[in-house]
Amino acid sequence: MSDNPSQRYLEPTQESGRVLLARGLKGPVVMLNLLRFREVADYSRAPHLAPPEPISGTAAYERYIEHTLPFLQASGGNVIFLGKGGTFLIGPTEERWDAAMLVRQRSVGDFMAFASNPA
Repeated sequence: MSDNPSQRYLEPTQESGRVLLARGLKGPVVMLNLLRFREVADYSRAPHLAPPEPISGTAAYERYIEHTLPFLQASGGNVIFLGKGGTFLIGPTEERWDAAMLVRQRSVGDFMAFASNPA
């Protein structure tokens, strides 16, 4: 879990996943991703994925999207919006997001299958 208090409440847990499934939502769902990138990407939790030279967090996320997009599409999902973020119009002045992304999935079950895909 993150040491940053503003990030702790945004990270999914097994319990929050169970609660989402228990809601029994039918039909398509849209997930909002609010993204903040490090100046230099941190590969300490997955060193085998690290590029030979350090890259920015933005570049690392672009690599992640390139890798995972085929899996998302194969599971029936698609990115419907990916744009630059910034400071809040209404909200805490000390918070900001580098990007926002909306991902549509055809069902909660398909989303969970995509999210748990080890590839």
